[in-house]
Amino acid sequence: MKTYRTAIIGCGRRAYGHANAYRLISNAKLVACSNKSDLSRRRKFANTYNTASYSSAKRMIEEEKPDLVHLVTMPDQSLNLLRMVSELGVPACLVEKPIAYGVRDWQQLCELEEKSTTKFGVSKQFRWHPRLLECRKVLQSGQLGRLKWLNISARMNLSAQGTHMIDWAMFLNNDSPVSQVFGNVGGVKPMDSSYSSPAYGIAEIVFANGIRGFWHSGTSAPMVIKDPTIYKHTHIMACAELGQVSFEEFGRWLIQSPLESRGGQISDGDRNSYNDIAQAGLIKAMLDWIENDQQPVATNLKLALHQWNTILGLYTSAILRKPVEIPFNPSSDLIVRLRSALGQLPLE
Repeated sequence: MKTYRTAIIGCGRRAYGHANAYRLISNAKLVACSNKSDLSRRRKFANTYNTASYSSAKRMIEEEKPDLVHLVTMPDQSLNLLRMVSELGVPACLVEKPIAYGVRDWQQLCELEEKSTTKFGVSKQFRWHPRLLECRKVLQSGQLGRLKWLNISARMNLSAQGTHMIDWAMFLNNDSPVSQVFGNVGGVKPMDSSYSSPAYGIAEIVFANGIRGFWHSGTSAPMVIKDPTIYKHTHIMACAELGQVSFEEFGRWLIQSPLESRGGQISDGDRNSYNDIAQAGLIKAMLDWIENDQQPVATNLKLALHQWNTILGLYTSAILRKPVEIPFNPSSDLIVRLRSALGQLPLE
């Protein structure tokens, strides 16, 4: 069996979530890491996982020749690094979400996705989370009848957790794409943050198969546990004819049907274990894609670009005050217009 060589660009906290998963993967080895801006961070990561250490990501790739590169950096760095990975001929790359922060980088990523031979996946690992997988299997089994409606929320903004929540909804809805979004956004201050987005977002989304969903982002969204930590309040509920399923990363999961009712609180210990399992599942799917061109990872770049297009659609809906059909071609000045519209409102 071939042992795949892998490397990580970016050695911050999230990189440890990627690296820990390799304890569960028998046919791959993390061999190198790169972090340009913080030497102590890079040394700590390299010592923890016994990898080679580089200040230059380009040099790391040229010398180590990894089969898979993990790109764990901020959104405004993604485009240039994805281009570099592609130009250096890396077989596969797994990039953190969100993959874009505006319109122009989204357009350029669409062009890259079409022409690159690198297989790009996006780190939306919850599709491999054991509890969310159980929810999906029950929905697909038919014991709940037809899916009727979805509710998704997160207290972080649209850039930080918005595309994660769309992906959860698509996962439970048989991967039907979004066909329409109609909603509003507010709060201009986070537009200048690392995760550039309005502070709040609320929308109705319609999927191509006719299922509708309610989507709420930002600190106006509900808290799901008694903990103010902002990233801990993610929630999805799928209501069907005969029952429902729900899942919260830090809270509870639930399956209710005529045949059973089960679920409960996800403990901190279980959460850490489940997250490692989920991340390992995503990495294994990327390795399978390297082996088989006909087996793309479920969270591929093309799907992620569709999900970011939905967020750009919500921005456009807020400006035009009408539904926006997805996919659509956003105006090049959309973010400027959005900033102007938000700045004129007494929301801060």
